[in-house]
Amino acid sequence: MNTIVVAGAGVFGTALAQRLAWNDNNSVTLYSIETDVVSDINSNHMNSKYFPGRHIHTSITATGSITCAYEADFIFLAIPSKAIESYTHEIHPHCREDVIVVNLSKGLSDDGSFLTDSIPFENQVSLKGPTFAVELMNGAPSGMTVGGKRSCYEQLERVFQETVITLDYTPDMRGVELMSVLKNMYAIAIGIVSGRYNSANVDYLVMTRAVNEMRELVELYGCDKETIFTYCGIGDLGLTSLTDLSRNRTLGLLIGKGFSNDPKSGTVIEGLRTIRLLENLVRTSKTDKRFPLLHALYALVYEDSSLNSYILSVVS
Repeated sequence: MNTIVVAGAGVFGTALAQRLAWNDNNSVTLYSIETDVVSDINSNHMNSKYFPGRHIHTSITATGSITCAYEADFIFLAIPSKAIESYTHEIHPHCREDVIVVNLSKGLSDDGSFLTDSIPFENQVSLKGPTFAVELMNGAPSGMTVGGKRSCYEQLERVFQETVITLDYTPDMRGVELMSVLKNMYAIAIGIVSGRYNSANVDYLVMTRAVNEMRELVELYGCDKETIFTYCGIGDLGLTSLTDLSRNRTLGLLIGKGFSNDPKSGTVIEGLRTIRLLENLVRTSKTDKRFPLLHALYALVYEDSSLNSYILSVVS
């Protein structure tokens, strides 16, 4: 049996645990600090807080005890990014040396450093891809990219058998982490022109430019430009940019239709933080001319540039 702990019983952690439980060789435990969620899963085989009316696989157990990770073969991190460092450092002294830690959370900290740099485990990988949690829960075939050691990827292939989740691989763990934040920013950029034009021609014009900028940004971080051609690259960019389930695209649509571009209003959107972070990085690196889409987006959201100026910058 593969002893698996999914740390975080929110929307994505629950959905992934559900799929992993399809493999009869996986023993899956959900760890959560929410006592009501733990009780609901164990007593009713449901997570009513995040998936009302949906049943959880009966083989999945839940716990609020952090010790569940100590004997795990695989630990999947589906907790908020800000909790990654404290959680992994707390469990690290007690875990098996050969445990594989899989980061599902967004790839950059507030200061621009990589989340994986703060994870103290030898065998760690990043797992990202075009996967809406609700579709994972519904059993839709899906693709994800493993970034890190090939030996870890080979073991994860065994874990994902029978789940109808297809894995591809790159040794570029940082590139996979970076893709997970870049696609949110460019989803806003593409959503804006979708809101203005409602045109497939324009969407794919801007998406192509976004792909090129993503490749340049990945290189700026010292990562592999070819990582864009994996599930976590073009696949996740397409999912996030062109599907209305995406909050980042939805924000872009609202801006494009003339509603709000105030980054302080409404729900916190991941892409907004990335715009500011990456613009500052590019300016200090003196590579400004390579990122016209990023600059136009920053000017619109943070410098009160007009929507018309943004549109002219990105489609001409």
